[in-house]
Amino acid sequence: MKLKLVDMKFKHIIQKGLIAVLLVSAVSYSQQDPQYTQYMYNTMSVNPGYAGSMDHLVVNALHRSQWVGLEGAPKTQTLGLHTPLQKNVGLGLSIINDNLGPANETFLDANFSYTVNTSDNNKLAFGLKAGARFFDVDFSKGLYEFPDVVFDENISEVFLTIGAGFFYYSDKWYVGLSVPNFMTNSYFDNVNVSIDKERLHYYLIGGYVFDLNDKVKFKPAVLAKAVSGAPWIADFSANFLFNEKFTLGAAYRWDDSVSALAGFQINQNLNIGYAFDNTTSNLRYYNNGTHEFMLRYEFIEIVKKVRSPRFF
Repeated sequence: MKLKLVDMKFKHIIQKGLIAVLLVSAVSYSQQDPQYTQYMYNTMSVNPGYAGSMDHLVVNALHRSQWVGLEGAPKTQTLGLHTPLQKNVGLGLSIINDNLGPANETFLDANFSYTVNTSDNNKLAFGLKAGARFFDVDFSKGLYEFPDVVFDENISEVFLTIGAGFFYYSDKWYVGLSVPNFMTNSYFDNVNVSIDKERLHYYLIGGYVFDLNDKVKFKPAVLAKAVSGAPWIADFSANFLFNEKFTLGAAYRWDDSVSALAGFQINQNLNIGYAFDNTTSNLRYYNNGTHEFMLRYEFIEIVKKVRSPRFF
């Protein structure tokens, strides 16, 4: 199948070819879940066991503009909120909007966790998530030469999502394993063309907080992702927290990008974060990097004693 996106805004033929590849990826491999550089503050999006892991309501919002300057590149927004409901029960809501070229995918999931105390300081949470993903493709956003039957009409489908995970943690460390969606669906059944089948995604996340001294904390973290039929992807990060206010760090995504991270704890409730990814793959010649903004608000009562902010 020969596919070319015709757009006069592009100055180089190579860029046009790259956009065509991106659009094919959106159609053929849209099951690839969104990725985040600040995953350590957006854990519930990949592991439902994280829901309710803090002793108060938390709202987290994130915006990611990937490969800035490349037309049709991914843009992702997330909104998550979670809270403990009872002593051992946590609930959460996760909304993710992911856009790539003509394809737009929205995830809406409810998260439930049940936590067991394995010792005085360690907790093991079992999580479940259920919801739906809304998948839409608007082919009017591009012009195609020699179009396949797949491009005869726009696509709008809804799929059920069911996932699970466990999250084992204390105040100093955490490790989690999850499958955000067990459902496998074939796309484009409505035109009798099977482009691809959604695949299982496996996530392994972990981190540890070291107290270097009274004013500096250090947290290395890792997020490994596996998809059947694709190579492993691993994110490694190292963040420093200074005076419980400023966060500075760096990250590396295997064979993809290097990143700089920064954050500021404005008060006991509000935290903001920013990450910049510099692409290391061949795409580095055609984009100006990736920007990611994060906002987290914790509903901590003023009458409570202000404790050291959670580093995850």
